Amino acid sequence: MNLLVCISKTPETTAKISFIEDNSKFNTEGVQYIMNPYDEWYALVRAIELKEKHGGKVIAMNVGPASNDIIIRKALAIGADEAVRVDAEPDSSMFVAKQIANYAQENAIDIVFCGKETIDYNGSEVASITAEMLDLPFVSYASKMEFDGTTATIERDIEGGVEVVQVEKPFVLSASKGLAEQRIPNMKGIMMAKRKPLNVVEAVGHDSKSKLLSYTMPQGKQEVKMIDPENMDELVRLLHEEAKVI
Repeated sequence: MNLLVCISKTPETTAKISFIEDNSKFNTEGVQYIMNPYDEWYALVRAIELKEKHGGKVIAMNVGPASNDIIIRKALAIGADEAVRVDAEPDSSMFVAKQIANYAQENAIDIVFCGKETIDYNGSEVASITAEMLDLPFVSYASKMEFDGTTATIERDIEGGVEVVQVEKPFVLSASKGLAEQRIPNMKGIMMAKRKPLNVVEAVGHDSKSKLLSYTMPQGKQEVKMIDPENMDELVRLLHEEAKVI
């Protein structure tokens, strides 16, 4: 099986977030980057587990500049067999999905894995758009998957329970917590990653249908107001006039 795992670069979770150029651009100064945890811990590791059990090849794919190579090499150290980087700035989910779909079509990919979302944008868009472009089944928020022959049995969390679905490959899947357990690269994996292929390809053209205008920071937390438990009239007034919840 050819298993394609889409990986993203995201700011480290403790990074200080700010914006520049009239709030239209993320300020990257001093920011440390990591591989998106949903891509790394769940999508990538589950693909590697499938390869180890059923055979095949795991390809890690990223859309971004050369500075992303260090993130991609980590995917190789964890266990991906090879990697490909589309040499372009990922300016929209539609653009990224187009690159993934184009590569999957040209390389006979059996399963496309994505994390359920990136921790910086939380959009959950790329996987579903990719599936639509490829005209393939899509299973979102997968928390468990077993594979038998050409059929995958997948569990996904839904409101109030778990949904179990079966799907024939090829298909697209977005990985959620529980699909696999995090693997830490060992020294052997790190050394082998240096010799594994990382292919750089040109982006295919695509006109984005949307344009980013600006970002805004969330409002700071307000100071806690302590109300005397005997003063219920004041509590009701504040909930009505300030909190506007009643």
